[in-house]
Amino acid sequence: MKKYTIAIFTAVAFLSACVPAKKVEDIKNKKEICEEQRAALKESNRLMQEDLTEAQDKLLDLDRRHKALLRDTTVQGRSLRVMTKNYDQLNSTYELLLEKNKELLSGSQKETEGLFGDLQKSQSELQKQSDALEETRRNLLAKERKLTELESELKLRAKRVNELEDVLHKKDSAVNALRTKVQDALLGFANDGLKIEQKNGKVYVSLDESLLFSSGSYTVDAGGKRVLRTLAGVLENNQDVNVLVEGHTDNVPYKGSGVIKDNWDLSVLRATSVVKIILEKSSIDPMRLSAAGKGEFLPLATNTTASGRKENRRTEIILTPKLDELFEILETN
Repeated sequence: MKKYTIAIFTAVAFLSACVPAKKVEDIKNKKEICEEQRAALKESNRLMQEDLTEAQDKLLDLDRRHKALLRDTTVQGRSLRVMTKNYDQLNSTYELLLEKNKELLSGSQKETEGLFGDLQKSQSELQKQSDALEETRRNLLAKERKLTELESELKLRAKRVNELEDVLHKKDSAVNALRTKVQDALLGFANDGLKIEQKNGKVYVSLDESLLFSSGSYTVDAGGKRVLRTLAGVLENNQDVNVLVEGHTDNVPYKGSGVIKDNWDLSVLRATSVVKIILEKSSIDPMRLSAAGKGEFLPLATNTTASGRKENRRTEIILTPKLDELFEILETN
């Protein structure tokens, strides 16, 4: 017991000497940056979903307007045919009256005046019908132009929605493929405190504390290094994936001194330790990786039981496919 106490004090003194306060401050700053990036990613995902919903709603509205305009055009066309028929009939009547007028020119003045009055009335009616027919034709042409414009807009909206849905489908397919690759690569560790699941368009690799660290430590042990290096091999072959490493603890206060003051510090240092192991012997671009400490504030289970606290002491590696293509479509439209 005395030897163990001496070893602890020696380790604490060593850590106090090796990790200056500025580095701890840098780690906290990086943690805040990661939080901001995570919030920005969530906001981007929300905006994309809203944009897709808005595009689908506009598509439905354009489709309703298109159908209404088709019905209106059909009614206008039917009215045009009726008016054209009436016009033809009036024109025939006018021609007939002209003939009769010629025949009756030799008749009485009174009859001639009556026929002339009828002729003028027919001419007036004929002009009214002609004017109404022309107005109907103009309205029909305007409706047809509006219909063409709506059909063009409808096609553009449909194309945009199809593009968005296609990219989202590709993203889901990429996430499914990534999850399968990770599961296959880490199959041998499935019973050692490792869990893989897919949600919110991301792949979550959750590792129990016992798989990576000793209690209260942020140094990755040999078994944990094997897991992380196996995962690094998958990430090397999938360059379009961003990686966020989150450290989580239970709510039991950290007991110790030196660099680690509390559960916040422990979770941050564990996350950065995991990032360093993933990068250690790989060609992965460090720009793809981020580390964040969550402390005790995102538990999976209750902290009132030993099993719940064990489940909460974990490291989560969150894999997110890049969305550059989707952002390009949104900016273009």
